[in-house]
Amino acid sequence: MQWEFPGRLGPDPGRYVVRRHAGDEAQQVVVIGGVEAPRRRRRARPAEPDAKPVDVTRATVIAAEPLAGEAAAEAWLEQAAGAVAPALAVLNRALHARRIAAADPYAVEVAARDAIVTRVGYGTGEQVAEGRWTAAGELPPERARIAREAALRPQERFAALLSARDAALACELLALRARLDLEQGRDREAALQLEAALGAGLHELDGWRELDGMAERLEELRALLDEVAATAAAARAGTLDDPGRGVVERALGRLEAALRARTAGASF
Repeated sequence: MQWEFPGRLGPDPGRYVVRRHAGDEAQQVVVIGGVEAPRRRRRARPAEPDAKPVDVTRATVIAAEPLAGEAAAEAWLEQAAGAVAPALAVLNRALHARRIAAADPYAVEVAARDAIVTRVGYGTGEQVAEGRWTAAGELPPERARIAREAALRPQERFAALLSARDAALACELLALRARLDLEQGRDREAALQLEAALGAGLHELDGWRELDGMAERLEELRALLDEVAATAAAARAGTLDDPGRGVVERALGRLEAALRARTAGASF
């Protein structure tokens, strides 16, 4: 799987081996490279200076386990679109590791919609590491499929936040961080973020108790406090299990629902 993203992702160009545990066989190889692309503009104007090239990062995730011959590779390629999300999770694991290693709080993961190009293909190890293939294809760009009415609400709130007609809640950001951690397989981090998000949310959302159904939602969230606290304690001890992850998923979903209800009932 290969993507091209605008700008620099963070890791230096090179090849990076990914393993589940130290001493295990390699699972994937992440290759980071760079290309220059000309900056596009709609219309040339005499007064404008020449557009400078922009940095593009080419990121490739290569499975370490070889395919059993060209026929198997061709069959895999026909179904390869379904493997994009797991491969992107591997790339995001690398970006997360880079953020920790560099102590850079501004480094972030990427989403499929951020890619300029998404390619899937197969070839020899040297071929794919250099961005070449035996056979490959490009996938259509991912586009958010949102109804116009649903899309307008975030835009309205965006304007309201900038103009101070609405305020961002601390629990909103904490919940977003918990959701990102959960989706990227960082279950312990998600549990710890959720504990903070839920505690803050119960205090902050109390100001919207009069909204239709909000009082019931707050009681539902308050009933989850003990389970969430126990899950966070297990996360701190390094013993978070699958049932604990289920608690995080369920409680985070209910907090997110309460936050959506607050936004839907607000008047900007």
